Amino acid sequence: MLFRQIIHDDLGCASYLIGDGQAGVAAVVDPRLAIDEYLRLGRYLGVRIEHVLETHNHADHVSGHGRLIAATGATLHIHRAAAPEYDHDPVDDGWELELGRLVVRALHTPGHRPEHTAFLLIDTARGPEPWAVLSGDSLFVGDVARPDLAVDKAEGARGLFRSLHEALLTLPDDCEVWPGHLGGSLCGGPGMDLKVSSTIGYERAHSPLLSIDDEDAFVARSISGLAPQPPNFQAIVALNRGPLRADRQVPQPVDPGQLAAARDAGALVVDVRTELQFDEAHIPGSVSVTSLRAGFGSRLAWLARPQQPIVVVGRDDEDAERACELAGAVGVTGPLAYLHGGMTAWREERRDVDRIARIDVGALHERLETDRDGLQVLDVRERSEWDAGHLDGAVHVPYHDIAEVPDGIDPQRPVAVMCASGQRAAVAASLLQRHGARDVLHVVDGGVGTWRAAGWPVVEGA
Repeated sequence: MLFRQIIHDDLGCASYLIGDGQAGVAAVVDPRLAIDEYLRLGRYLGVRIEHVLETHNHADHVSGHGRLIAATGATLHIHRAAAPEYDHDPVDDGWELELGRLVVRALHTPGHRPEHTAFLLIDTARGPEPWAVLSGDSLFVGDVARPDLAVDKAEGARGLFRSLHEALLTLPDDCEVWPGHLGGSLCGGPGMDLKVSSTIGYERAHSPLLSIDDEDAFVARSISGLAPQPPNFQAIVALNRGPLRADRQVPQPVDPGQLAAARDAGALVVDVRTELQFDEAHIPGSVSVTSLRAGFGSRLAWLARPQQPIVVVGRDDEDAERACELAGAVGVTGPLAYLHGGMTAWREERRDVDRIARIDVGALHERLETDRDGLQVLDVRERSEWDAGHLDGAVHVPYHDIAEVPDGIDPQRPVAVMCASGQRAAVAASLLQRHGARDVLHVVDGGVGTWRAAGWPVVEGA
């Protein structure tokens, strides 16, 4: 039997190549936009990819099903409630697909979305029981799906409760759980683990939400701490439900003069180098969103307006081209370009650069002690983090909501931007500078947690 998990690290997505090597047939479940790895594995293992299965209409990333079907001629299977605009084989609960000795059985698990379907895997050469479930976005390692991306959140949570207790948790304890997302994805809660798999028995015993047997209590708990919805998720769902697309977005190289003209005409200039490189020198008006850490695509999707042209600045062309591919994976569909030769090309023409000062948490504390009336603090974490503890007198705006200098911040006075680690603060500091703040300080090497751990006071609540 053939089983491979393929992880998209930036988005925390997992897809699967399954099948029977002896029979030479395979299927891909929840394909990512970049399909090269599936084709490479298929050739390497000597199997034909004849089927594509989708657990649901994804809301956080663009599917590669159009590209994969164009490349292989495979048949696409998805629950009939998904109601896509493309040709497909509609499946229902209990539907089965034979891939040699591997049988795939559909298990309808609404909640995350009404059409959501998990897939049971049965190795008929070894036994009739499912040895694994591809749980998609219903059950994760350490957490469960968010219920608010298709219907009212309480309605979705009730559907999810029933799917868990009437379907997934009825599976054998030793049935392996292979989820559609790992920790860091916006489709689950804070308990999601980076571990790639688990078992039904372990999750039943150790997942806090699965220990709640009362439906009303489960609903209240599961919707109480929902994170912000994935950026442009409705547009991503529309892309995934719409006609199949096999085209590939090809970014255009531009020189420094063309970048400057595009920026002045309204393009978003995104610097994907490290935060340190950005702070030391960057193109005026550009935004820091490093592609060298997980979450680049989602953070970019928060900032880019629909159809807004984007110019990427990397260390080199390869760096920028990779970032453009990640942008496409989250439905950023505006014209894409990149600075040919990277930041070096800009510097070689001796063009102007801006800089952002860096300050660690200890130095921030010292400065606030001596300059309490002069230095402002902007906290750019999410609301739940802010409520759990923040600096007295700080202003709060999540980094992805900064569309101008926030109310309560004087752009003529110095402002220190902080989060939990310095990563989100890097994005926010660049946005503040872009919107006209004159003296921005990027708080690095820690954040509010570091401040609290040092014993300095924080304020809890709103």
